[in-house]
Amino acid sequence: MRVLLIGCGGREHALAWKLAQSPLMTEFYAAPGNPGIAEHASLVALNIEDHEAVAAFCREKAIDFVVVGPEAPLVAGLADRLRRDGIAVFGPSAAAAQLEGSKGFTKDICARYDIPTGAYQRFNNAPKAKAYIRQQGAPIVVKADGLAAGKGVTVAMTLDEALAAVDDCFEGAFGEAGAEVVIEAYLDGEEASFFCLCDGKNVLPLAAAQDHKRVGDGDTGPNTGGMGAYSPAPVMTPDMVARTMKEVIEPTVRGMAESGHAFSGVFFAGLMITEKGPELIEYNVRFGDPECQVLMMRLKSDLLPILHACATGTLDKVDAEWSDDVALTVVMASKGYPGAYEKNTPIESLPETAAGAKVFHAGTALKDGQLVASGGRVLNVTATGATVREAQEQAYELVDKVVWDNGFCRRDIGWQAIARDGR
Repeated sequence: MRVLLIGCGGREHALAWKLAQSPLMTEFYAAPGNPGIAEHASLVALNIEDHEAVAAFCREKAIDFVVVGPEAPLVAGLADRLRRDGIAVFGPSAAAAQLEGSKGFTKDICARYDIPTGAYQRFNNAPKAKAYIRQQGAPIVVKADGLAAGKGVTVAMTLDEALAAVDDCFEGAFGEAGAEVVIEAYLDGEEASFFCLCDGKNVLPLAAAQDHKRVGDGDTGPNTGGMGAYSPAPVMTPDMVARTMKEVIEPTVRGMAESGHAFSGVFFAGLMITEKGPELIEYNVRFGDPECQVLMMRLKSDLLPILHACATGTLDKVDAEWSDDVALTVVMASKGYPGAYEKNTPIESLPETAAGAKVFHAGTALKDGQLVASGGRVLNVTATGATVREAQEQAYELVDKVVWDNGFCRRDIGWQAIARDGR
């Protein structure tokens, strides 16, 4: 099978690493990729925002299958353009990708199909939004409606924090994503990320993970795109998975189909496990980053036929087998992230890894032959173990072997699971 992978982050490096292991793979390209992805695929200097250029490349190379990693090309309709040429694509249509592209759209689907989630209101101006916040009180959650690279959500513990978040949105901190805001009730519980494939009709549950959004140890500081993750998530017991499928995923599949936007791709359900059970915080329409990295480390099955079945409506013909081991990843970021940070700082060396460990490249580039940090989140140092504590120890042992003066990380990834059962 001739495959093109779209994207250049840590999620895409994890997908490339796993896809490249498939005996079905005959030719493998990635656009634009990164130095880590280049270990597994031939990099192509395509502008992925130019859908006609991507389609032309697929025709030129007789690409059989395209895997779209990030959300922005999906929301922009890349999958639709490629499907018009008869190419199998892993990822939803632009209409279905509204589940991530518009938080308000998702909340409206939840309301229509009785999917458990926090009470909410949508606003397109600051005065009305602020009046609602003052009426509801804190804690409360303020979200930019559109795509904001994981940074458009404020969990405000005080009224002042909530009001400031509204100003951030409407004053352009998140660009067009903040033209509308969704304000919703604060949910108290334990967060989990649950992943499930859907081909428009059939569903295949994958696995659960937990990530750490805050930049600082002890879950302090501002939200980020994610500072680390581990899988499986202990809070997602078999009973909780069954409830999530019945109460959240299945009504969404039905609702999207009835709305004329049948969903094909991966549901990434951000959940809060409350006293009432699973409640939906948000949907993403692509694998999580850094959750994808730990899922790929645990997946024993060949990924390529699973994603292809998802894209071709034959998901009922495949299954996914998982290792019982825990996988844990630590994000190394540029100092200053999620605020301003220096770019193109040299990464002097990365550790050698054996089976069960991998350093995934997220924001890296080669400059005059030197590996440099080109982004905020730069490396995903990933390891496995029989327990969360063992995986954590292995991951941090690798972190300490990374030679990069401008890098930093949290030192407590996995703390919730260790606090839960002591291992």
